Amino acid sequence: MKACVVQELTGPSGLVYTDVDDVTGGEDTVVIDVRAAGVCFPDLLLSKGEYQLKLPPPFIPGMEAAGVVRSAPEESEFKVGDRVSAFGVLGGFAEQVIAPVTNVTPSPAELDDAEAVSLLVNYNTMYFALARRAAMRPGDTVLVLGSAGGVGTAAIQVARAMGAGMVIAMVHRTGATEFVESLGADVVLPLTDGWAQRVRDHTDGRGVDIVVDPVGGPAFDDAIRVLAIDGKLLVIGFAAGGIPTVKVNRLLLRNISVVGVAWGEYLSKVPGSAALFAWGLAQLVSLGLKPPPPQRYPLSEGRTALQALADGGVLGKVVLEP
Repeated sequence: MKACVVQELTGPSGLVYTDVDDVTGGEDTVVIDVRAAGVCFPDLLLSKGEYQLKLPPPFIPGMEAAGVVRSAPEESEFKVGDRVSAFGVLGGFAEQVIAPVTNVTPSPAELDDAEAVSLLVNYNTMYFALARRAAMRPGDTVLVLGSAGGVGTAAIQVARAMGAGMVIAMVHRTGATEFVESLGADVVLPLTDGWAQRVRDHTDGRGVDIVVDPVGGPAFDDAIRVLAIDGKLLVIGFAAGGIPTVKVNRLLLRNISVVGVAWGEYLSKVPGSAALFAWGLAQLVSLGLKPPPPQRYPLSEGRTALQALADGGVLGKVVLEP
């Protein structure tokens, strides 16, 4: 089969499209004919040797895949020909991938494979973040930092689908405003000096109930300041590079919370939770939730797709299609 293989830890330039051996399934694994593979930030870090998981070359990246079951254990719920999605795997940048049964879910009938793979990590993470970690209620005001990226895109759409009273999106990319507005954000503001006051102005001085923060860095302090009483700041990641700190007396005096969100870690510690959150997200899809059109590349252009992610010009999701 064909695959994109990291031959050198030099980022996108080290990715080579080549022939590799077909995969073979086992007792607790599903073999999937890949029709779409998600390209995500951890793939970029893996290709540089900068991810928490250190892999010596050669290896096939790709942690998100969607396609059709080629083989599955007889006792599993999956049958040959079923449309499925797999997360938390390695080797998705290929024509076939092998995944543990526990990491495989049915793909929503309402979405094609590229759209389904777009849901996997970012949308499941945000459903878990808002429904479980933030206990979001209809009518809550949600502020999204880094709103033009994959997590931000998902945050806006999931918050809107769950009945947010207002979604305020912050953008720092030139030309991203129209894209973010199309996702359903009520207010789109530039992440420039004085942004916190502009958020207060749009909430009549009250502040917001939930902040979605995949950015970290300098914006964190102001994000704490714009929380309303009982507000929660969801720590999703640190795209800005810096890992912020907080003085806990600020949390106590203002009755606010900083809440960690690690969907993958939660799944590994709480058996059965993957299916629960996937089911909840599927209900939102059945009611009309749909990711924006992904940026599609042929598998043979995996290097170009990964470079597009590295350059920071991606709006929404990048997907490889064998």
